[in-house]
Amino acid sequence: MRDFLTACCLALVIEGVAYALFPGAMQRMIAAMLALDPQTLRMFGLATAIAGILGIWLVRAAILTP
Repeated sequence: MRDFLTACCLALVIEGVAYALFPGAMQRMIAAMLALDPQTLRMFGLATAIAGILGIWLVRAAILTP
């Protein structure tokens, strides 16, 4: 549970830094996302989640395997 909460907080830090450093780009990105149809946005979200899970699996496997 501690790792999960740490990951959530890290996601907030990364997102906050993006909004602080690139507010105009973030606004354009949000506008572009609003123009997408829900199915495309859903597929993008699913692909991103799968990539994240794969990345976590690869990192954990590398750390846990000597």
